[in-house]
Amino acid sequence: MLPINRSRSQSRAGSPWSFPGMDYSDSRRKPQVVAKLVMVAILTAFCIFILKQSPAFSGPSLFLRREVGATHVLVTGGAGYIGSHAALRLLKDSYRVTIVDNLSRGNIGAIKVLEGLFPEPGRLQFIYADLGDARAVNRIFAENAFDAVMHFAAVAYVGESTLDPLRYYHNITANTLTLLEAMSAHGVKTLIYSSTCATYGEPEKMPITEGTPQLPINPYGKAKKMAEDIILDFSKKSDMAVMILRYFNVIGSDPEGRLGEAPRPELREHGRISGACFDAALGIIPGLKVRGTDYPTNDGTCIRDYIDVTDLVDAHVKALDKARPSKVGIYNVGTGKGRSVKEFVKACKKATGVEVKVEYLSRRPGDYAEVYSDPSKINQELNWTAQYINLQESLSVAWRWQKAHPNGYGSQSVITL
Repeated sequence: MLPINRSRSQSRAGSPWSFPGMDYSDSRRKPQVVAKLVMVAILTAFCIFILKQSPAFSGPSLFLRREVGATHVLVTGGAGYIGSHAALRLLKDSYRVTIVDNLSRGNIGAIKVLEGLFPEPGRLQFIYADLGDARAVNRIFAENAFDAVMHFAAVAYVGESTLDPLRYYHNITANTLTLLEAMSAHGVKTLIYSSTCATYGEPEKMPITEGTPQLPINPYGKAKKMAEDIILDFSKKSDMAVMILRYFNVIGSDPEGRLGEAPRPELREHGRISGACFDAALGIIPGLKVRGTDYPTNDGTCIRDYIDVTDLVDAHVKALDKARPSKVGIYNVGTGKGRSVKEFVKACKKATGVEVKVEYLSRRPGDYAEVYSDPSKINQELNWTAQYINLQESLSVAWRWQKAHPNGYGSQSVITL
């Protein structure tokens, strides 16, 4: 029985015979099949059209491509005060920019502003990541074709560094090592490093030149110097182009009012004097606290070289343009003129139009009496000179942003994901 059933089945499967009703069934089924095929073709064409709108369909991400005339810069700490202003300048100058920030000190609001200004595909991307995570850093480098790195990411308060030194050595020194290892592994050979005059400590002679001995007196300055040493040692055995910019006290904001400084509220105590002065003018704090009136200066308060953030980022862009393989450039970025804290407070009062209450207290640990730069080297070699040198005007620009943004960038100005 089984062989008979199997042969019948095989005969039916291959039979060319016609049975009663067969012609009628085929005539009704054929239009249905054709209609289904047409529908499938239309849906397939539609899906292909939609996919073609996706950058992934046409090949690798724009950020993974290398294109003639498109320099791709990784900006670490690009959600922070200085980093966001640098990213804005790079984008205005037609660079392709990737910002990496863990938002521990940066502002997601600054990223939103930049994204709104430069929405075109392949111009700007933001990656939430911590430079202390070596695997994440290596993945970022593997998934992007970087031409250069501007390394701003760092905790940066002198007073805080004396209270929590290990955090500073980890965040500044160790994270810079992780970044360098990733650059080396992925063949990225241009580094613009954000350093500080704090590496000099309290020099015996003023102004400070690039040859002034580096004798930092607080963990912030020490951590930055250690990072510099790592970079310089590595550069001796590589063809990396390195530019180290040691800058002084940063003030101001974007002249067009798009970006400003918005530190976390809990960090205001450690922040810049300009931020404290504006907070006092806005009534956020009762007054301005000036620490130290017995320094060996003309009026007893500290003397600093205040550099406008717009000038500072201009120095970074010029350094990037002049960076060359196997060459190291080290530059002070300042105005060359020192201003006392009392002078600063007077200028801030005029800029805000508010008679800020001032309270004078004892010295802050880790501070030094007098620091100002000799910028002649950067003037000569990078053709850079500070343009925004009127202290009151720089503070007035920053004050306009602060008044327009009393809560920083808004309720989402600072987040931790």
